[in-house]
Amino acid sequence: MNPLAVVTGGTKGIGRAAIEKFLAQGFDVITCARNESDLLALQQTFSESFPQSKLTYLTADLSVRADVDAFIAFIHNHSTAPEVLINNTGVFIPGQVHNETEGTLEKTMETNLYSAYHLTRGILPGMMKHKKGHIFTICSTASIIAYPNGGSYCISKFALYGMTKVLREEMKPHNVRVTAILPGATYTDSWKGTDLPEDRFMDSVDVAESIWAAYALSPRAVVEEILIRPQLGDLD
Repeated sequence: MNPLAVVTGGTKGIGRAAIEKFLAQGFDVITCARNESDLLALQQTFSESFPQSKLTYLTADLSVRADVDAFIAFIHNHSTAPEVLINNTGVFIPGQVHNETEGTLEKTMETNLYSAYHLTRGILPGMMKHKKGHIFTICSTASIIAYPNGGSYCISKFALYGMTKVLREEMKPHNVRVTAILPGATYTDSWKGTDLPEDRFMDSVDVAESIWAAYALSPRAVVEEILIRPQLGDLD
């Protein structure tokens, strides 16, 4: 029986690259996203590429608590307990604290922080019981550097980074590893239409490879965080 990984926001960017990497390594994967047609296309593509592994999905908006709970129930209905959780769901709404549209903070926190918090809480009991598991949170360089147009996004990513640090301490005696991934600008759909050349961005595959490398260490070691930036540096 294949081990199981859960990857949220799996149809694009880092989430898609992570799914492809774990499927290639013999994992089954459960994912979610808001667009069902994108999820179906993803499943069809990867079922052809990785017939030895199974990708299943649930259409869900993890900024909505009821959808998070439904996704947790969907995961628990699987015959195998998750060995890996990659909290990747996120949203970026540019703006500043003093002039953001009303409701931006709430929407951003619900998507970037609360979804990861509640999903992690839903999956952790199984990992703690089996004394085995690895949780990754996709933070950002915005978790450690305030950007002028970052507003609520920076707030949420600082909070997510803090959550990851707390969780790491809590999970030490339970043998559950916790890793924060802090990527800089990564070439995904979020940057569609930009005038910047592609070489100013990282490839999502590089982030996925970093996640796998951290997971593949022996159980006696943990990479607590990975800070990864474009070779040419942060975008101004």
